[in-house]
Amino acid sequence: MKALGKDRPLTVHQLNELLLICSLVLLIAVAAVRISSRSGLPSLLLYLGIGIAIGQDGIFDVRFDDAGLTQVIGYAALVVILAEGGLATKWKEIKPALPAAVVLSTVGVAVSVGITAAGAHYLVGLEWRQALIIGAVVSSTDAAAVFSVLRKVPLPSRVTGVLEAESGFNDAPVVILVVAFSTPGPVDDWYVLVGKIALELAIGASIGLATGWLGAFGLRHVALPASGLYPIAVMAIAVVAYAAGAMAHGSGFLAVYLASMVLGNSKLPHAPANRGFAEGLGWIAQIGMFVLLGLLVTPHELLDDFWPAVVVGLVLTMVARPLEVFVSLLPFRIPWQEQVLLSWAGLRGAVPIILATIPLVTSIDGSDRVFNIVFVLVVVYTLVQGPTLPWLAKALRLGGTSDAADLGIESAPLERLRGHLLSVAIPKGSRMHGVEVAELRLPAGAAVTLVVRDGKSFVPLPSTVLRRGDELLVVATDPVRDAAERRLRAVGQGGKLAGWLGTGGTTGGRSTGRSG
Repeated sequence: MKALGKDRPLTVHQLNELLLICSLVLLIAVAAVRISSRSGLPSLLLYLGIGIAIGQDGIFDVRFDDAGLTQVIGYAALVVILAEGGLATKWKEIKPALPAAVVLSTVGVAVSVGITAAGAHYLVGLEWRQALIIGAVVSSTDAAAVFSVLRKVPLPSRVTGVLEAESGFNDAPVVILVVAFSTPGPVDDWYVLVGKIALELAIGASIGLATGWLGAFGLRHVALPASGLYPIAVMAIAVVAYAAGAMAHGSGFLAVYLASMVLGNSKLPHAPANRGFAEGLGWIAQIGMFVLLGLLVTPHELLDDFWPAVVVGLVLTMVARPLEVFVSLLPFRIPWQEQVLLSWAGLRGAVPIILATIPLVTSIDGSDRVFNIVFVLVVVYTLVQGPTLPWLAKALRLGGTSDAADLGIESAPLERLRGHLLSVAIPKGSRMHGVEVAELRLPAGAAVTLVVRDGKSFVPLPSTVLRRGDELLVVATDPVRDAAERRLRAVGQGGKLAGWLGTGGTTGGRSTGRSG
């Protein structure tokens, strides 16, 4: 196949070949997820490997050198990934960890950039501009890389909350720093950069929260003609938040994450379908982005920068990240075991590699070397850190205890009837198993109308005992819809005695706890 790039337009024949290759790559990448889940390696390494295998020096020898196109596609993919992460973020889990995550994403980033840049300058011999670019680029953690490993390791909610919020927040200041360092000409003074970061974060946060609230309000009060339109509308609102934030000279990445988090924690119709659709788009974005980044790299050029990348990675992993965590979390009195795990769990993924294309586009001196060092660093240290995270959590005795599985509740509005149809899935581990329908004690105006069990549906009696794996259809009028969902979640977490055990719920139509 001929080389692809900005000066070499595709022919129809090449387009057909490219579509075939892309389809095969997508199928292989989907199968690779299974390998990743068993090996403990973040899937990004497998996708990068696929891109390298079909690229230059690879099987198909596809030569791709358009850094500008890669950056644009990478930004678009990052918007989708952040939107999916925001929709899946539970506010009640990250709320206690929010202050620590904010400090870690601002003060911590500054500490990490300074220490890593100093190491790259004095130990590797890079010029200060190149060292600062590398320091900024690798200071962003990656949610996809972190949680592809952590999903299998139950951790204290504070640890997962800090990691999740940090990975959503720290992209914004890092992007601002990388752009500032990669712009030709003198770099702004530090206080000017701090002012720019603060202003852009404030604009992005305001637009994101406002867009998310307005979008949730609209989706709750406007009945769309088809359920399949709700996931599309949710993703469109998230993209609007990014575009509006970026056009207002704010942080579009922070805007899309916050807007998606507001949408994900609002009681939207078809919420599980919305999250499932976003998760599917997120996988496609990750696969496409990583494969494209693998295509962009030239493998034989990486050898010269292997050891410099290892040295910079050692400074980042063993010095910069631990000091970043220690300094940032000093006011919060977090135990040292959790700080150690937070330090080791700062995985780098696609975001640093995407950001490394910015100096390539602006043609900063040494940008090719910066990209190669970042690429090697991400691959090597993900190979080291990813598989060892479960072992470290166990060694630090931070395995935690898994709570009862939360219910999957999907809501479909019945506008003409002024009610809602709740579809409730009882997962494995739910304490709703063994509870009779009458013991749910739903508020007046809500009732279980149908149970689906083992592929068969029936109308339940008050004495019908619910089992794990059942799917329930609950009809609720508008005034008690929220109370009914709270009660269902309370029983799922606390069983039939949820009200007496302190778990929130409803009794006799009155709410006794918070929304799940």
